[in-house]
Amino acid sequence: MNELFSKLRKYEIMIRKVANNHLQGEYQSLFKGSGLEFDDLRPYQYGDDIRTIEWKVSAKGHGTFVKTFREDKEQSVFFLLDISGSQDIGQPGNKKIDQGKVIAGVLTLAAVFEGSQVGLISYSDQKEKLILPSKGSKQGVKMIRGIFDHENNSLKTDLNSMFMFALNLIKKRAVIVVISDFIDEGYERPFKALAERHDVVAIQLTDPRESALPSLGIIPVYDKEKGKTTWVNTAFGSFSKKIADTFTTEREHLKTICKKNQINYLSIDTTQDIVGPLLELFKYRNKSMKRG
Repeated sequence: MNELFSKLRKYEIMIRKVANNHLQGEYQSLFKGSGLEFDDLRPYQYGDDIRTIEWKVSAKGHGTFVKTFREDKEQSVFFLLDISGSQDIGQPGNKKIDQGKVIAGVLTLAAVFEGSQVGLISYSDQKEKLILPSKGSKQGVKMIRGIFDHENNSLKTDLNSMFMFALNLIKKRAVIVVISDFIDEGYERPFKALAERHDVVAIQLTDPRESALPSLGIIPVYDKEKGKTTWVNTAFGSFSKKIADTFTTEREHLKTICKKNQINYLSIDTTQDIVGPLLELFKYRNKSMKRG
């Protein structure tokens, strides 16, 4: 565990240093509270935005009142970590599931360092691990153990169920970091609903073999989620093309959903070092917050 913490901490420090250098000291956290929460009521003044009028109170006849807001600096960060069987693809020690856990661990340390509350939902087709948000170093240790020490109860995938669970659990606006390969169907509606209520970041994990299957003749393909083997002929060009086209179509579909629903999207390949892509995400969110 100490070795793991050391590795994650090195990544986290590296990302923060590079971010500070690239952004000339204007670096803002990936987790910066961007939400506003209700603070108080005060009498309406000329020039106030009519959308802030509290009509129920004003209707009582004691004058017109508007709602005031303050920045919610206690905004929680939730990690939704997909740990289903489809994540078990890639080189030993550097599979999608390994990459996902490292990313969740690094970002957890970054959030804890900045005083954010952090929580975890690990999911397959059921809730695997739930850690409610809290802050501080003890919570950081609890989170890292929860991410890396958990053994699955199921290997199946149900993103629809994962997002519904998160919707029902997380009531207050939060930063939600979804880490998954997004290989599933029918999850769009709750995913969009999550983005309406929260600040969502989607990190899609991929592996080269998903889009470019080598020509190896007739080979057994084991579906870890279904627990069965299917024999396929990879020598047929049409088969390889279908695999590549499906991968491209599904990824473009996810990117379109994210763009339309103001979800920050990031794709990370198992052959990539995570520092570069995560830095791009930090830089993008930094610009967005300034525009906002």
